[in-house]
Amino acid sequence: MSSFTNPHYMYLFDMRNGKKKLAYGESPEDALEILSYRIAEEEMVLIHRDKYTRILPRDIQRYVSELG
Repeated sequence: MSSFTNPHYMYLFDMRNGKKKLAYGESPEDALEILSYRIAEEEMVLIHRDKYTRILPRDIQRYVSELG
């Protein structure tokens, strides 16, 4: 089965250092799992797993200055 049959969303997770981390997936939990493959464990512990905002891909430019 293709992953294109299930919708994926973009999420901005708040971090303990005041920045935000961009992730994508079918759900916030899925997005965090995918993100864990891309970044170090030291960065993963900085993420507030329950504080996130779902955004549209076309709105990414609004949040670039907040990414960390």
